This record gives sequence, structure tokens and C-alpha cells, in this order.
Amino acid sequence: MRHTRGSATRRKANLARMPLTAAIYVAFGSMVFAGAAMAQQSEAKDESPSLDTITVTAQKRTENAQDVPISLNVIGAQQLDELQVNDFEDYAKMLPSVSISPNGPGFGQVYMRGVASGGDGNHSGPLPSVGIYLDEQPITTIQGALDLHVYDIERVEALSGPQGTLYGASSEAGTLRLITRKPDTAGFSAGYGVEANAIDGGGWGHVVEGFVNVPISDRAAIRLVGWEKKDAGWIDNVYSERTFPTSGITQNNADRVEDNYNDVDTVGARLALKLDLNENWTITPTIMGQRQKANGSFGYDTTIGERQISHAYPESSDDRWAQAALTVQGKIGNFDLTYAFAHLKRDVDSDSDYSDYGFWYDTLFGYGAYFYDDSGDLINPAQYIQAQDGYKKTSHELRLASPQDQRLRFVAGLFWMDQSHDIEQRYRIDGLADVLSVRGWEDTIWLTQQERKDHDEAIFGELAFDFTDKLTATVGFRHFRADNALKGFFGFANGYSSQGSQLPQNRYGEAACIVQYGPNPANWPSFNGAPCKVFDKDVQEKDTLGKFNLSYKFAPGKLAYFTWSEGYRPGGINRRGTLPPYITEFLTNYELGWKTSWLDNRLTFNGAAFHQVWDDFQFPILGQNGLTEIRNANQARIQGLEMDVNWAASYNLRLSAGVGFYDAELTENYCGEVDGNGNPETVCAAPLAPDGTRLPVTADYKGNLTARYTFDIGSLEAYWQGSVVHEGRRTSDLRIVERNILGDLPSYTLADFALGVRKDNWSVDFFIKNLFDENAQYGRNVQCPEQVCAAQVYSTAGQPRTFGVKFSQEF
Repeated sequence: MRHTRGSATRRKANLARMPLTAAIYVAFGSMVFAGAAMAQQSEAKDESPSLDTITVTAQKRTENAQDVPISLNVIGAQQLDELQVNDFEDYAKMLPSVSISPNGPGFGQVYMRGVASGGDGNHSGPLPSVGIYLDEQPITTIQGALDLHVYDIERVEALSGPQGTLYGASSEAGTLRLITRKPDTAGFSAGYGVEANAIDGGGWGHVVEGFVNVPISDRAAIRLVGWEKKDAGWIDNVYSERTFPTSGITQNNADRVEDNYNDVDTVGARLALKLDLNENWTITPTIMGQRQKANGSFGYDTTIGERQISHAYPESSDDRWAQAALTVQGKIGNFDLTYAFAHLKRDVDSDSDYSDYGFWYDTLFGYGAYFYDDSGDLINPAQYIQAQDGYKKTSHELRLASPQDQRLRFVAGLFWMDQSHDIEQRYRIDGLADVLSVRGWEDTIWLTQQERKDHDEAIFGELAFDFTDKLTATVGFRHFRADNALKGFFGFANGYSSQGSQLPQNRYGEAACIVQYGPNPANWPSFNGAPCKVFDKDVQEKDTLGKFNLSYKFAPGKLAYFTWSEGYRPGGINRRGTLPPYITEFLTNYELGWKTSWLDNRLTFNGAAFHQVWDDFQFPILGQNGLTEIRNANQARIQGLEMDVNWAASYNLRLSAGVGFYDAELTENYCGEVDGNGNPETVCAAPLAPDGTRLPVTADYKGNLTARYTFDIGSLEAYWQGSVVHEGRRTSDLRIVERNILGDLPSYTLADFALGVRKDNWSVDFFIKNLFDENAQYGRNVQCPEQVCAAQVYSTAGQPRTFGVKFSQEF
């Protein structure tokens, strides 16, 4: 099935909306004034400290970050240690362009530059819009990014805006790259850290981590890294009762009451070998794995109280993954050749309380009358979910780069990736009659047993030419072919299906088995233990992306650039296989940016203003039976301004700040309907979200400020450090009715403080995260369609105030 980009005209027409808001202009002027004021103040000093030079590989070449003409934020190894970064949430808050919607360890969603539709990100949803890489290898699964413990990491690179030409499908809105420290043949080194922490009103946690680097010879070395940590819980599962109206049965959760309900245990390791075959060729194989066992829920019930929940069924996840990777780097003549391979296997077993669904459908519609046991007596209709998800991902990339010092240079490559998702979701009701249970699955009112496969292959390249020693132009492209397939079973047992209201082609569950294979179950071909295969569909697409960049070095250390770039997210098959497929979405970016260094590299001031057009964007929602449905939602535009300042004010004091302003809204009505090919309808009497509706999840502004001051206490090197992050008010959903039900997400300010001492090879750090115990809400959701479960909204929030002490030592 081939889809074309029929919205190119719309994208060009929207250039008329490109001017930034008045607030952005005011902020821009303020930052420029502040930068100039800091420059004048520092010039008056007689000291000459400087900022460290940061080397990145964002353009798949090794370059100084200040020379890369793209919007790029980098957090280096030293800053990661100074900020007490342990996980994704810790470093994401320091990146103004990044928004997050954490749903528990390993299930969070990542967004950049306001490219977020909100909605439900359930199983078998769209691919992520932000690509995440570990070194050269992508680690973004269909569900989302791996929840990797951050230790022994060289740097984090955040590339804002579409990175489609070099990084492909899941780098539509941006790319995050975690670069690990590599084995070093220069000599032996080792280190470890031990941390204890406590959450105010919660439990106790700890972190134990360490590394060792061992040269085997002058051409080979190994590096072993390991970690074990416990994240304390802070949400309480409190006692409650509720009576189901139809049966009069009262449910309570007495056997599940527990304080600090949501603790997490994590253990993992990474082993890397570096082998220099000769002066030109290096092979680096890596094996890495992690197991993360989480208990409880990471959203609290707003109807009960802050940081409280009342659930009656088990809630946990057991997330296990391992990745084998291989990077080969060498030279063919003067050309650099890189081959990157990775194979990732991830398995997640989870249990979830789903009793709200049964309670509210019974309360509003009397659905409790449909649930009975083998004797015909009504039973408690509350549901819970047992799920097993298996992910596999294999990727290959081969690329060639010409010498970097040449006036005309290029990077070109081939990419190939296969990933799969085996889905098993079992919705259970204890004591359910056999006739109501899916055949072969006791007490199972609904079963999803499906296999999803995503294939992506591409040829890509970028060509740069120096017109002068100051003016450089770069053009790039990526031609891709994508194939998304989904097959399997979803639905009820025949005894519960409402066959009379459905057309034969729209039936699902055991009713579909009867339509396709006849009334005798003995003739139904089983699918992975499910009664039959209800559907088997795939969608194939191909297209070409482009990029153009023009950069000008108007003085040493001062660069300005213009970029036009495109990103995409492939279409696919809906989990409810009777629905039309969803089509590919595209993001087009127009960006004007600058990178400047001042005062002998004591001050950097970087920024970018951009305008993005988002065509046919994919919008996942909870549809009939609480099942995820993905529909395309016409067009939106996002425009904004991002800036950051780093200042070595003196040898003792360093300041850094970043800010992002975003104006994101629909430019066409969202009607909620698509045609038979999945194309969104544009005309409707009552749009679910009219033209001009603000996009959810991302605030109008986000900013951070960090100050670090070092001083001596006798023979000890001491420091104090403070950081503040602020994010503005956000809307929770694209659709107006659902937004009003869920409510807006309030603005929040997080403040962290740390102090410590160092002597020789050891250090002690004391820190407080979330100093003022702010309830930072990242997202809101319900267990079933908002109009049904409106009275029971859950909020996912950041961790409360946390105290900690850490001892570290390196050899």
C-alpha cells in the first residue's frame, strides 16, 4: 500500500504563520541583553578561565560541538556526575527541548520541541517520535526507550528538530544519544560509587555502581561496568471499599494496602572490548543487559489524594533486556568506514489493576449484569490485566565518510532494521463462567494475542561544500522503505460477543472465528494459543526526505546557520485490525540558529528559532472496549525559540542556563474520522479539536539554571551547586471534551542542591533533589474512555523531595 504526501501544498501555505509570538521576541531580547551584560562584567576581571571543549559525533563525524550547525545540547561526563544523574528523568529535565510523560520504569514517552499529540500510548501504538541511541546503535523499541541506568557515560547529546536524513524513522522530532566511555589501552583504571537516599514521606533507596578498565595488551582493552540500585517507593496504596450497583457486591483492597507501594529494583552490566587490529582498524563488541522489577503504580488517584492510590489487584512489571552490539571502524584509503550492528531482546511481564473499567461501566450502564459464574450468579466485574510483551530489534548500518579536511566532503550509508513485538494481554475476571471466557483461557473476558513486525531500510547521505572558509552548504537525503505488519486475535468469547450489531467484516473475537472458519471450534486454526487468527494485515510505504543547511562563520567562534529539514514516522496497522491503517506522518522544519563563543571561550551563547509543520500526525486514543485506536489528525504547526548560555564567570564560579519557548497548535480541524485509506477528514460539523487548538504535553516555556561554586577547605576541594528547572502549564489532551475531563497540568519548579568535598581520588557528595517538595505532574490518564471513567483520573508525577549521600572513588 503506497501513500503519498498530499499535504505539501498545505506545508507551503503555512509559512505565512511563521512569525514568532511577542513573548518569544521579548525573551530573545532579554537573553541577548543578559549575554552582553555577562560578557562586559567578565571582561572587567583579570582572570582567564575557559569552558571545556566538547567533542560530539552528532553528524556522524567527530567535531567540536560549537562548530556543528544544528541545535544541540550536550551534557558531559563531569556534568552528569555533578548533577547526580541516575536515569532518563534526571537528565531530561535539564534539556529545554525535551518533554516527558513517564508511566513507570521502561514505559515513559519522550517528546521534543512540542511534537506531541497526547492521547493514549498503549501497546502497539505508533513508533516513538524521538530516536534514542546508545553509541552507534538505536535502542528505541516499539513501546519506547529502554530505561537505562546512567553511569560511566561520556556524554548525552540532544539533537533538536528532525534528524530524518541521518537517523531515520524515530528521529522525527529529535534524537537523544548516550555515548558510553570506551575501553582504553593507555592504562588500568577503576572506580566505584555507593549512594544511600531517602524520600521525604517515602522509603529508603540505594545505588551501588562501579567500573574497571583493563588493558590486555597495547592493542586491546576491556571495560566492565555494573550497577545495582533500589528506588524507594513513595505512593501509598490505601484502604477503600466500593460496591458494584448491579450485583451489590462490595470490593475492598485490604490485602493490598501498603505504604511506599512503588519501589523498583534494578541490576545491570555492560562489557565492552576494544581491539585495535592495526593503526587504521578497530573492532568494539559490547554486551549489555539490565533487569528492572517494579512494584505498584506510578500514577496517583486524584480522587483520593496526592501520592495515594487504592487498587485491589497485583501491580508489577519485570523488564528484562539484553543487547549485543558491534562497531567496526577503519579506513579505506582516506575514507572512514563504520559498520554498526545491534541485536536487542526485551521481555516484559506485567500485572495491572483494571477495576475502574468494570466499576464505571457498571455504574453508568449496568454492565455488571453480563458477568456471572457457571451457576449463573452475578460476580464482581472488576478486571485485572496479565500481560507478556516480547520485543526484538536487529539493526545494521554501513556508512562511508570522506576526509573531513576536504573542501567537498560527504557521509553516505545504508540502513536496515527489523523489529517485532509479540503481544499477549489477558483481561481477567475471577470466577467468570466458562461460556464467557475466551476458549482455552480461564477467567479471561478479553484476549489480545498478536504479532507485530516493523521493517525499515534506507539509503542516506549528506554532502557538504565550503564555498569559502566561512560559508558552507550541506544537502542531505534519505530514501526509505517501511513495512508494518500486524496479525492475530483480539476480542471476547462468543458467549459475550454482540454479533447482531456488527457487520461480518467488522466482527472480532470468537465471533470473527465463526464468520471466517465456521461454527465448529475444531476447525479454527489456533494462533499462539488464541482461538484463531482474526486478521493479518500489512502496509508498505516508501518516500524520500531532504535536508538543506547553510552555515556562515562570521568570526572565529561565531557561527550562524539556516536549516530546512524533514523527519517522518511510518504508518501502520491498528491493533483493532478491523480499522483502516494509519498513514505516515511528516514533520518539516525551518530553522535559523547561531553558536557563539566569547571572551576566549569563557562564554558561549547559542540558540535557534524555528517553524515546524506537522502533517497527518498520528493520534492514539482509547476507543471501543478501551482498546487503542490510532488515527491521523490533519495538520499542526510548532514554532519556537531555544537558547542556552554557559559562562565561566571565574575559576570558582560557573553558570549555565537554557530556555525554550513553544507555540504549538492545530492548523486544521481534528474531526476524529478517516476515510477508507486512513486519510484524515478535514470537514465536520463538530470537530473534536478545532483549528487553533493548542497541542498537549508541551508547555509554552521551559527553562533551567545551574550554578556551581568551588572553594578550598584546608586540603579539601569543596563545592556547592544549585539548579532550578521550571516548566509552564500544559494541556493534557488534544480533544476539547477529554481535556476538560482530565484537566490541565499545572506548572512546576524543581530545585536541587548539592555540596561535597574531594581529596585525592575520593569524594563525598550530599544532595537534595526537589528541595521544595514540588508535585511536578507530567501526565494524566484514565483506565477507560474519558467520558466513562471521568470521575477517576490518575496523575503521573515526579519523585518527592529526596535526600542522599554518595561516596565515590577512582583509581
